[in-house]
Amino acid sequence: MRKFVLIALVLLGGVLFTARLFYLQIYDASSDSLSQNSAIKVMYDYPQRGYMFDRNMKLLVSNQPSYDVMVIPRDVKPLDTLEFCGLLKITKEEFKEILHKARVYSPRLPSVVIPQLNKADYASLSEKMYKYEGFYIQRRSLREYQVDHSANVMGYIAEVNNAIIEKNPYYQMGELIGTAGVEKEYEEVLRGVKGVKYIQKDRFNRDIGPYKEGIFDTLPERGHDVQLTIDAVLQKYGEELMIHKRGGIVAIEPESGEILALITAPSYDPSLLVGRDRSKNFTKLWYDTISKPLYDRVLMGEYPPGSPFKTLTALIGLHENVVDTLDTFACYHGYRYGNRTLGCHSHPSPLAMVGGIANSCNAYFCNVYKRIIDKYPNPREGIDHWREGLLSFGLGDFLGYDLPSGKRGNIPTSNYYNKIHDYPAHNWSSLATISNAIGQGEVLLTPMQMANFTAAIANRGYYYTPHIIKNIIGPDTIPQKFKEKHYTTVEPEHFKPVVEGMFQVYKRGTASSIQIPGIDICGKTGTAENFTKIDGKRVQLTDHSIFVAFAPKDNPKIAIAVFVENGYWGSRWAGRIAGLMIEKYLKGEITRTDMEKYVLEGSLEAEYAKPYSGQPFSINR
Repeated sequence: MRKFVLIALVLLGGVLFTARLFYLQIYDASSDSLSQNSAIKVMYDYPQRGYMFDRNMKLLVSNQPSYDVMVIPRDVKPLDTLEFCGLLKITKEEFKEILHKARVYSPRLPSVVIPQLNKADYASLSEKMYKYEGFYIQRRSLREYQVDHSANVMGYIAEVNNAIIEKNPYYQMGELIGTAGVEKEYEEVLRGVKGVKYIQKDRFNRDIGPYKEGIFDTLPERGHDVQLTIDAVLQKYGEELMIHKRGGIVAIEPESGEILALITAPSYDPSLLVGRDRSKNFTKLWYDTISKPLYDRVLMGEYPPGSPFKTLTALIGLHENVVDTLDTFACYHGYRYGNRTLGCHSHPSPLAMVGGIANSCNAYFCNVYKRIIDKYPNPREGIDHWREGLLSFGLGDFLGYDLPSGKRGNIPTSNYYNKIHDYPAHNWSSLATISNAIGQGEVLLTPMQMANFTAAIANRGYYYTPHIIKNIIGPDTIPQKFKEKHYTTVEPEHFKPVVEGMFQVYKRGTASSIQIPGIDICGKTGTAENFTKIDGKRVQLTDHSIFVAFAPKDNPKIAIAVFVENGYWGSRWAGRIAGLMIEKYLKGEITRTDMEKYVLEGSLEAEYAKPYSGQPFSINR
């Protein structure tokens, strides 16, 4: 009996010993527990970030080697601080502050002391680092831009802050993360996976080799390359056309929703936000509160859409069956209601729908809008039905595109008008909202939304969610939502007269002077009123120039929206730019060199300076 008890005790002890060994070597050997082990030093090996290519596989951004001076605070030994600071080109006070922050973050994990050494500094430092225990040089990669455009599309990377580290434990102090544009939206795709090495230390804190012969070490995994939807040639050309102007251009392929060009102006060279001068350059761009080069106007700018919105008024009027294509309305230099007049320019009168669009008649669309709202028992119901139709074009909300910034725009609700008119104490009618008919009033859209509703018209009633990613190379997959059609509430047959009206804008209407030979373009000019505050007073500035278009008329390949702040007539700046962009994309060359010269050499800087001059100024000249 005693023999069996002894055997059982030995077996039990063996099982317990094996279990404990398993726990220590397997379960307890997680990266978290190892990183907290005082006898183990953690070293990270950073992967190459994925490259970006345009739709034609032209390389946009790659990587370049970079070297950071790192510190593991607990490994630091007494050193000649003045000598070391001289090598690092920092003051003793700066060094103390850096070391203090590193200790607060973690005494065991590495922190950055000096980021992004240039090759000369790396060469001089690397041979002397052996003198400074606890400090070492870490190789990683920074972005190397192959183009000087598309900064707003690609975005940039920057050092993680405490908020990011607390939210996502993958990141450590001093590491880099995508902070804007594609870099931010596709961070987990582009960044790859960093490798880790665990170094065993002896009781004298000396390295004695890989922990457990490196069985827990991992190799870095390179980030995935991505192919974007933009056409680099078209993007660069658009940015050149927008020099000395403010605003934006969005071009979309209607049959897919792929974004061909996404231009905000003014912009900047993406290389400015790489290297040791990054902080200085970023500060300069950030504090330029007048031209705002970091402000993405095509996604964040909310503007009155002006006359391009009339196409939607026509479509909803047809859908609501309050107007047909042959109904005519007279125009006596504008639309008169009560003792007020919403003015209009000279053109033939009366006009039906195609002529109303071609000549951009305010009176025509005010009449259609009034019929839409007055169809219902009260204007509140009318506004809500009008709004429902507009929402189906992707207006009044985020479109769901794959870029991290954006605004909803504004399609006003009946509740909004109830509030401002103090309903039910005071009633209101369709005439109180009549400016909505022509894309003024409370209606606000982003240039992205303008391009998207133009794509929906080009498709005769549907659109794809605009997107910037064409392919993730490797997984070869993009979200399913970018392949789904979104149908508007307007029936397909109602688009024919609106498309014809937009075609006539070029043939005999407000854009007839800027036709492009050999291309059937359907477009709509727009001019939107522009106000600002100067010394607390509301002051009118020169109107905005707007143009939307698609081409060719049948089987369209490009839909575009151009918005030029303070550009006045739609055909003066925005229309010309749209035509040139369309020709560049469809033909690969420019035949209207006179128009190109006008745009490339033209400047609106004098217009933008007017509010800051302190002098009286005129507008709309």
